[in-house]
Amino acid sequence: MGTPHFAVPTLQALHAAGHEIAAVYCQRPRPAGRGHAVRRCPVHRAAAALGLPVRTPERLRRNEAEAAHFAALDLDAAVVAAYGLLLPRAMLTAPRHSCVNVHASLLPRWRGAAPIQAAILAGDSESGVTIMRMEEGLDTGPMLLAGAVPITARMTAAELHDALAPLGATLAVQALAETPPPRPQPQAGVTYAPKLTRAAGRIEWENSADAIDRQIRALNPWPGTDTVLGGETLKVLAAMPVAGEGAPGTVLDAAFTVACASGALRLLHVQRPGRSALDAAAFLRGHPVPPGTRLG
Repeated sequence: MGTPHFAVPTLQALHAAGHEIAAVYCQRPRPAGRGHAVRRCPVHRAAAALGLPVRTPERLRRNEAEAAHFAALDLDAAVVAAYGLLLPRAMLTAPRHSCVNVHASLLPRWRGAAPIQAAILAGDSESGVTIMRMEEGLDTGPMLLAGAVPITARMTAAELHDALAPLGATLAVQALAETPPPRPQPQAGVTYAPKLTRAAGRIEWENSADAIDRQIRALNPWPGTDTVLGGETLKVLAAMPVAGEGAPGTVLDAAFTVACASGALRLLHVQRPGRSALDAAAFLRGHPVPPGTRLG
């Protein structure tokens, strides 16, 4: 049970390990892209390539027909990885052994919808994957296995995602093979990572350069970060903290260095609406931004 790219390695690893996959659950195809063509999610496409049956119910709660179908699958276990729908109690208790979740954090830190981004936003030095037995609470179940990944100084959410996804696949297969004893999550250190919105990407120059740098890296690729230049939204795709001071949001030099509440940020890659992404030098050649310009 999964939907985005993060869940694809787990599906492929379970199949490669020889497990009999009774069904693949994912979210239903939706319009996407400029043409709004209906597209299947990454897990749906991967399941189809493996010749596996796919189910895409719109909801699971108060869906007695789907609960009955799920129970009739006569499962030993269900593996869930970023599925996007909450499982009701009837489905959580249907498999003989359990429903296990591949969660992209070192629980109990960063329960919730966006643990990868939250770890970078907070400046954590490491993240990881926890395999846990699912309960009705939000990521509260006992832990089976965990593995850690360091968060390097310039790592983006996309890069951390690509490190965690194969680790999750390995740990999921290991958990099914070894059936390790469950360990309750510690009660101390619980944090939550709420679902991201586009509003989270607006840069507030009154924050520190380090905090804005983490925001840019954490929200890459989605929802991205942006500021306003000359009344137009400018996406900031990459930047780097540097020395500098001035009124927050003020361009300090010809290298596109912007003052923050503490320190400064040199913009490295930017993008205007409807245009291609450019490195700062190429952008400035076609769109000069003199020192003293205010971003907001």
